[in-house]
Amino acid sequence: MRYKVTFVVGLTIGYVLGTRAGRERYEQLKKSAREISKNPAVRNAAESAGQTGRQFAGKAFAAVSDKVGDAVPQALAGRVRALRDRAGGGGEDDWGTSNT
Repeated sequence: MRYKVTFVVGLTIGYVLGTRAGRERYEQLKKSAREISKNPAVRNAAESAGQTGRQFAGKAFAAVSDKVGDAVPQALAGRVRALRDRAGGGGEDDWGTSNT
């Protein structure tokens, strides 16, 4: 119960402060976020993080499926294969690193 009350109080404070800041401040924050997201360094970092996450997920799936064998549901296996194909996993060697 204590956490619910804390959450509601935090939500209320955030709403009050947000409404006092007004639309102009919201537009400033939105413009800043848009400019940051267009920065090539930020885009490269996000792309790199996504690619690394996909690689780790693929390695983890392979390790888990080796240990549990046929206990991995086919729906999960198909979803992982689809994500791997969509990410362009064709350029990976046996170690899971790209050749580029």
